[in-house]
This record gives sequence, C-alpha cells and structure tokens, in this order.
Amino acid sequence: MADLRSFDLNLLVAFDWLMRERSVSRAAERMFISQSAMSHVLQRLRQQLEDPLLVKTPAGMVPTARALALVEPVAAVLKEVEGLIKAPAPFDPAGSRRSFTIAATDYVEALLLPKLAPRIARKAPGVNIHFKRTSSRFPLEALEQGEIDLVLGFEVMLNPPKHLHCQTLFDDCMVCVARIGHPVVNPDMSLEQYIGLPHILLSRTGAGSGQVDSWLAERGLERRVALTVSHFLSAPLIVAQTDLVMAFPKRTAEQLAQNQPLQWVPLPLDLPDYATVMVWHPLQDQEPANVWLRGEIRAACAELGA
Repeated sequence: MADLRSFDLNLLVAFDWLMRERSVSRAAERMFISQSAMSHVLQRLRQQLEDPLLVKTPAGMVPTARALALVEPVAAVLKEVEGLIKAPAPFDPAGSRRSFTIAATDYVEALLLPKLAPRIARKAPGVNIHFKRTSSRFPLEALEQGEIDLVLGFEVMLNPPKHLHCQTLFDDCMVCVARIGHPVVNPDMSLEQYIGLPHILLSRTGAGSGQVDSWLAERGLERRVALTVSHFLSAPLIVAQTDLVMAFPKRTAEQLAQNQPLQWVPLPLDLPDYATVMVWHPLQDQEPANVWLRGEIRAACAELGA
C-alpha cells in the first residue's frame, strides 16, 4: 500500500493525463515529456498503487477497475490544489463590500481624508474605511491579528518595529501658528521672543512636553506651556482668539489658515523634518485589497503635492 510520505504527488498529474488520453504517447505530449519518460512514470504509478492501471488490449489501453475508481477523486484533488496555488483574483473595488481599518493620528486624518474619501467614494462606493486614532503605543498586536490594515503617522513617533513594511508618504515640518495680528509673532521672530510666549501643547496622551520641549531642553532652555489639550479641533480655535501660540505641522497649518483667522511662521528652531509613513504587516504585503488601498493612499498623498 502506498505511503503518503514516500508517494510522489506529481504522479497524480501524470495519472490524470493517462486516464484522459488512455495513451502513453499522447499523455507524454500533454506533459511535454518524452514517451519513454512517460512509460517510466506509468511504471512508478503501478508500483506505488500496486495495480496495472492501464492494460494493453487489441482495442488499445484500457483502465483497470482500480484506475477507474481513482479517476474522479484524483481529478477533484488536482482541481482543489490548482485553486490553492493559483494567484488570487484581482481586487474589484467597484463591486467590493470590503471594510478597512486604518490607525492614524488626527493630523494625518485631517490632512489625508479630504483627498482620500472622494477617491474611495468614486472608485469603490461599497467599500468602508474606518479611521482609528493611534495610542501612545504602536498597535503591533492589532496589526498582527488583522484588526487593522495600516498605521499612518510620523515615523519618529510611531517608531514601527523593523520587521514591518514602512513607506514614506511625505515630509512635513513644524511651524508656529498664531492669530492674525499677534503682537509678537512674525517671520523674523527670535528664539527668545518665541520662548517668552504662552504656548498650547497638543498631546494625545496628556504628556506635559513634546518635540519642541525636548529640543529646548537639550539646549538648557524651556518654554511655558500655558495650556495642554488632547484634541486637534480645539487648539486652533483657542489660538485664533488668544495670544497663545502652538507648534503645528506646516501642511495642516496651511489648511487651518484658510478657514480661521490664523497665520503661521517658521519656528526659530532647527527641528528636523518629519516623515509621515504608512506601515503594514508583511502578511498583507501581497493581499490584493490591501495593495489597492495602499495605492489609493499614495495617490491621495500625491494630490497633496507630497
């Protein structure tokens, strides 16, 4: 009796063609091998299955009862294996009802969604996108378990593990945002003037310091954080009505200045630019739906001039 551990499963493909053609030579042509090679394969099949399988008669090669009993089960197994190994079907956004979950900062959400949402609505009206706010800790477990599809945010703050795929979408820099007509804020504002102003700190975690504070501390300097808020929407409304200022990404500051009586000027600090990245798990790298979503996000970022 054949033992699966020693049975060459490639022989099943040869068996299938032999049963279809009932001819060693024609089966050899179908498998693109020589007739002698196919004869050798048939001999191995006979040994493995302990049955003649095909017997020469005046009417040609005739399958045995054992062979006939195997025809349909072998064909079914081969069809199932073929389905398993063939490339996945292309993702059809127009007909899909897929839901995606993206973990992102409110900065990325406010900047990206006005460009991304119309693209999704136009190309994939049945697709649902759920944006989920990132916490202070990178959501590795949720990404590994498939609870989220992508993570978006500043690379320096996300600090994604090295085994994940990470692609830069665009760079941004921090600027100083203040109300129009502020008595101190202008493009030539000095570092001393900047430090002397009351500041708003936008902190998702409630921490009392940010990147600006770290930069200042390294130089023995400190600013006064007069107000700490945790929500993106409240900060610019407060700045527009007070003399408080805030450090904010330039791309979002430009958007805010279009809708609020706000101005932005360069920070009198040599802070590095910040890379906004898209992070995904290697398990999703070739998944058609995720490949499509990442392409749409890249295209939306291109519309930002990224």
